[in-house]
Amino acid sequence: MTILLGCIADDYTGATDLANTLVRQGMRTVQLFAPPGADIEVPEAEAVVIALKSRTNPVDEAITQSLAALNWLQGAGAEQFFFKYCSTFDSTPQGNIGPVTEALLDALQQNFTIACPAFPENGRTICYGYLFVGAQLLSESGMRDHPLTPMTDSSLVRVLGAQTRHAVGLVDHRTVAAGPDQVRAAFSALQAEGKYHAIIDALGDDDLLTIGAACADLKLLTGGSGVALGLPENFRRRGKLPADAVADQLPSVPGPAVVLSGSCSQATLSQVAHMRRSRPSFQLDAMALAAGEDQAGAALAWAMDHLAEGPPLIYASAAPETVRAAQDKLGRARAGELLEAAMAKIAKGLVAAGVRRLVVAGGETSGAVVQALGVHGIRIGPQIDPGVPWTTTLGQPALALALKSGNFGTEDFFLKALDCAP
Repeated sequence: MTILLGCIADDYTGATDLANTLVRQGMRTVQLFAPPGADIEVPEAEAVVIALKSRTNPVDEAITQSLAALNWLQGAGAEQFFFKYCSTFDSTPQGNIGPVTEALLDALQQNFTIACPAFPENGRTICYGYLFVGAQLLSESGMRDHPLTPMTDSSLVRVLGAQTRHAVGLVDHRTVAAGPDQVRAAFSALQAEGKYHAIIDALGDDDLLTIGAACADLKLLTGGSGVALGLPENFRRRGKLPADAVADQLPSVPGPAVVLSGSCSQATLSQVAHMRRSRPSFQLDAMALAAGEDQAGAALAWAMDHLAEGPPLIYASAAPETVRAAQDKLGRARAGELLEAAMAKIAKGLVAAGVRRLVVAGGETSGAVVQALGVHGIRIGPQIDPGVPWTTTLGQPALALALKSGNFGTEDFFLKALDCAP
């Protein structure tokens, strides 16, 4: 196959978020969960997003996975490449955003790219290089308590600069407001100063469209899904993408539904609380799992008993203080691994019992579920909430999946998703 845009995402829900943006702009998009082997048939599409589970991996491992994805996308004929990470720039001082970006630049023999995690539709904006979540600086938002990648600095120039070998510059919102030509001129000025990376401000979707136009000739872009908003139009202007394409159609997938939630973000905690008020729910506990309790088996048996009442909720989501207490006793990695393994076992058991529609909250949880189910790829369908579409799996059995980033969605997201399932 030959594609126009080849994308690499550092987690599964982020990949779906990006694919959703491209589909809404008329680009048929397929999401894969690894570079496919010769035995995997990839449907025709203008964009392919390869979803990795590399956000919190060791740096060397994240680089190796990302370069393998790049190699496959190059072989598929991609003309431009996009490295997608979270709109809250989730990372640590060691990476993985900076090291992966520079490895991709080296592989593509390039010396300049942008970094723009802005997603104004979901409240993520950048002003003078500082990332805001709604009206709060990133460092003052709920992300400061993230169990794996706590974000305590809002300056993206500083955060990225701590992770890269090469210097980081800034293109501020005044330059963006002046138009694509001025943005390109700013790129040239930064390159002349020896800077390989440009944090670029964005306060609204118009800014994202300007940035997309300015980046038409960049081989590699990096950012959140928002900055991809303007990329399909570049291909359309070149006559490579139809003007009236419909890209979000999915086949019907009948069958029972279940919601699985592993995210501990403030948004997801609110969604869990909302669903619990009207639907049966079962909570997993890391300490009980560590003590050897078969909570996965208990959750499966419980779900089978409650399917007739309407889609039930199985969740590991918990308040920050509860998460910290478990991490203090078990270690951060061990606590996460126990819950992910339980969710994976539950998802596999649900599908074996005939469940065909799953709503999954949390990037790490989504990764564990998709891997357990052996899903190779998904087609991207209509949007539920900004950044979250319904999807259907490639291969059999056909499943409908909604993979939600922890921070995304309105309070009634779970019920809304179930109401519009394919």
